[in-house]
Amino acid sequence: MKFKSQLTACAAALLFSGAALADDLVVKIGHVGPISGPSAHLGKDNENGARMAIDELNAKGVTIGGRKAHFELLAEDDAADPKQGTAAAQKLVDEKVNGVVGHLNSGTTIPASKIYSDAGIPQISPSSTNPKYTRQGFKTAFRVVADDAHLGGTLGRYAVKDLKGKSIAVIDDRTAYGQGVADEYAKAVQASGGVVVGREYTNDKATDFTAILTKLKAKKPDIVFFGGMDSVGGPMLRQMKQLGVNAKFMGGDGICTAALPQLAAGTLADDQVICAEAGGIDAKDAAAMKAMDDFKVRYKKKFGTDVQLYSPYVYDAVNVMVAAMVKAGSAEPAKYLPVLARTSGYHGVTGSISFDDKGDLKNGALTMHTYRGGKEETIGVVR
Repeated sequence: MKFKSQLTACAAALLFSGAALADDLVVKIGHVGPISGPSAHLGKDNENGARMAIDELNAKGVTIGGRKAHFELLAEDDAADPKQGTAAAQKLVDEKVNGVVGHLNSGTTIPASKIYSDAGIPQISPSSTNPKYTRQGFKTAFRVVADDAHLGGTLGRYAVKDLKGKSIAVIDDRTAYGQGVADEYAKAVQASGGVVVGREYTNDKATDFTAILTKLKAKKPDIVFFGGMDSVGGPMLRQMKQLGVNAKFMGGDGICTAALPQLAAGTLADDQVICAEAGGIDAKDAAAMKAMDDFKVRYKKKFGTDVQLYSPYVYDAVNVMVAAMVKAGSAEPAKYLPVLARTSGYHGVTGSISFDDKGDLKNGALTMHTYRGGKEETIGVVR
């Protein structure tokens, strides 16, 4: 009988290991990103960042308002589709989540933000860069990366002043992100004295760019900018090579991924691609560099794959949200939201995080990258 009772106890321990105890404070954190579709590799990377943060917080035994907190991740797939994104947002609201980290794309983040705002639920996007997101007057909207005005503007100036671009073509995928960053890029090119010789459009699921590239080839651009994601940018690069469009290729953080060389099927020439990631750490900041390097090592050990792009920002977003809950002594959105809005000088793996009065990241960094030998290399960090 004693042996049987021990077995029962062991079974119970196994059943409830990792689960919240009856007197624990259960905190539900929602995450939304494209787990299906062309950007699924980025969506999974984001979800992994959230899962890593949640697991580490539970291992630490965080206390909120005198109670041990047990964090649960509620992950949803929006397939980078605005309709699916709003459906996912409503589902998380109905689940009474305490906060949301997401979405990945501006095109899903912006429509979903109204749903979270109406419910009073804080939302931190780790990757949406369209300025409109934080300019709607919603007190619940925050982001931990620089916006398109900064990203596109910096790239546009770099194209003219550093790359000495004379004739520049611009293509975008008509998404909120792609169009937004392309518009800002084109404005900065013209303001810097450059000439936009062509403006073309595609979509975020396209695979054939022969018509627009042939049209642009006739204008002999020395730089082609693409506003969109790597799943489209990679095949576009491959077709540029096939058609003999010998130009530098620029883009925002959507193409600045570890997967780009594979998506381009090995057609990248060294230094052909110049892209900027919204965020980054200056190599002179040894402590910050170590924090990011340590994160990448832990990430690979946990998931068996390298960081793709945004997972460190998701990781920081979850931790910033929880830090506000701890400081407020409550996980109730209405109570910790004002504390979250006052976040200043939080030291994350992506650098220092402070929010301005719109919920934007103050003094956001940009990391310029290129590719050599099929590997991504950092050019430098600008602010």
